[in-house]
Amino acid sequence: MKNYIRYPRIEGDASRQAHADLPRGTFEREMGKEGFFGPASFFYHRHPPTGWSHFEGPLRPHAFDLNRMGAAPASPWDAPVVLANAHCQVRYWDPVRSMDHLARNADGDQLLFVHRGEGELHCDFGHLSFAAGDYLVLPRGTMWRLECAAATSILMVEASGHSFMLPEKGLLGPHALFDAAMLDVPVMDAAFRAQQTESEWRVRIKSRGQVSVASFPFNPLDATGWHGDLCVCRINVRDFRPVMSHRYHLPPSVHSTFIGNRFVVCTFVPRPFETDPGAIKVPFFHNNDDYDEVIFYHAGEFFSRDNIHPGMLTYHPAGFTHGPHPKALERMLVQSKPATDEVAVMIDCRDPLEIGAAATRVEWAGYVDSWKGGAQGGR
Repeated sequence: MKNYIRYPRIEGDASRQAHADLPRGTFEREMGKEGFFGPASFFYHRHPPTGWSHFEGPLRPHAFDLNRMGAAPASPWDAPVVLANAHCQVRYWDPVRSMDHLARNADGDQLLFVHRGEGELHCDFGHLSFAAGDYLVLPRGTMWRLECAAATSILMVEASGHSFMLPEKGLLGPHALFDAAMLDVPVMDAAFRAQQTESEWRVRIKSRGQVSVASFPFNPLDATGWHGDLCVCRINVRDFRPVMSHRYHLPPSVHSTFIGNRFVVCTFVPRPFETDPGAIKVPFFHNNDDYDEVIFYHAGEFFSRDNIHPGMLTYHPAGFTHGPHPKALERMLVQSKPATDEVAVMIDCRDPLEIGAAATRVEWAGYVDSWKGGAQGGR
């Protein structure tokens, strides 16, 4: 148990409630511990905290247009690494055709987020269809392959040396965000049995970052049944029921979807805007000094960002102050529509991430300057 030094107080002209009732003409910035879970203080600035005229140094943020990656390898283990550390690895994969081999990850659980496309997943546990917006959770050691029925793009997240788990939901209760009964699992149906051929198959096994190949004179996905409580599962972003508050802008942590070792995966889905006139209706400025923050933009209009489109990924290193872009700040207290329509995947990592060489080739170098510009503060 952590016993932080705490001394709640208010100094100067400040709001008594975070993210609401800002002093006139100010912008709120949060500085806290443990992402959004530890002690925090809120500052009320006369200018946007990101209103720099010039930014230099390695702390600058990054934005990558993954649509331009170009590589379309047949194997997921050949997909380019976008970001990685000892506990989490992010790849972007554009399979141009169905896999002619099986894959197995011995390094950790694998999470596939289907950005576009559709098809069939065959794995040790059976057969499962997939479509855009699906999360597919593949436990460590699972053999699997994809049959793609259309052009497919997949964000791959590895829990290196660990497992994906569901977050503790606390006061929200176990059925918040999505009921575990919504998790679909494979079935050993006719389609699964039909692919159990006696022809040669290869299994590409990733272990300790290296790939080995095991060849069989038959398809090793030949199980006739199984029992237990470890399995592949699927859930689509359409099945999410986001936590909402009409009087308070909730932190991203409330959207936690899967927990890895020293990182968390969150999902932003459409939700109504806050209706309380004093509540801010855009993400608040924050430093997030303890976590590197990554967001992959899947669909919709990203109301807090400018010049960001589906298929892009942003990376804000820990300690970089960030928040809404200037155009979004103009709608800080009044939105022109009743609800958001964005869908995005956020990955918050406790340890610094390294940028893959392939990602640097598709980087928007001017991203750090996208916060330049003025806006009116709270009224």
